[in-house]
Amino acid sequence: MAYRIINSVEMEEGDGARVRRLFPVAGCRNIDPFVLFVEFFVTPPAGFPPHPHRGFEAITYMFSGSFQHEDNLGNSSIVDACGAQRFTAGSGLVHSETPRGDAVSHGIQLWINLAKAQKQIDPAYQQVNADEFPEKADDGVLIRTLVGDGSPLMLKTAISYLDIQFTQPTTLTLPLGNYAFCMLYVVEGELQLEAQKLVAGQAAMDEGRDSIKLEAGARARAVLLAASPHGEPIFQHGPYVD
Repeated sequence: MAYRIINSVEMEEGDGARVRRLFPVAGCRNIDPFVLFVEFFVTPPAGFPPHPHRGFEAITYMFSGSFQHEDNLGNSSIVDACGAQRFTAGSGLVHSETPRGDAVSHGIQLWINLAKAQKQIDPAYQQVNADEFPEKADDGVLIRTLVGDGSPLMLKTAISYLDIQFTQPTTLTLPLGNYAFCMLYVVEGELQLEAQKLVAGQAAMDEGRDSIKLEAGARARAVLLAASPHGEPIFQHGPYVD
């Protein structure tokens, strides 16, 4: 069965930040329980000034550069390369994310819907530094577990979230557990999924697979998500998900 291929759309968000948005865009509003997926490239003085959220959780994962996070809960911290922050918006919070230094800050922001019964929980924040994520290196592949077995990053929704780096030509097969679907997004280089080729800025998704087989002909990087839907309506309007 062929994967569904999704192309990201380049646009500007926040205060001058450049992003590749995978969803929500025309033709792909969300992929339950995921509400938003963007790859960002932020060069100072661009950034994301204070703005509100409610009804979901978000993970900001840095490939390079660093972000300073501040919120109305009193949190103020700097997330560096290969580190992440998670906020649970719950009943509502206000936060900002601004790059530190002069370099481009590059990463992924992912929004995960909260189940209806959890929409009004108290907001919360968590930072996980690069050296706290479990890693496995083998045969030219480095896999960092951002959410899943051994990771300290905690969500209200069960998902798997991996950062996969290929340093040489190789083939990799990864089990998907009991999750209903998977989505692979290519950050750098090219990857082959069976007969389908993906390049940077593209994603592939499918349902009902036990595993996913990736082939890299050269250096490449991708993130792999797996989850099962909440099966509840998603009402997103701007920064809110009700």
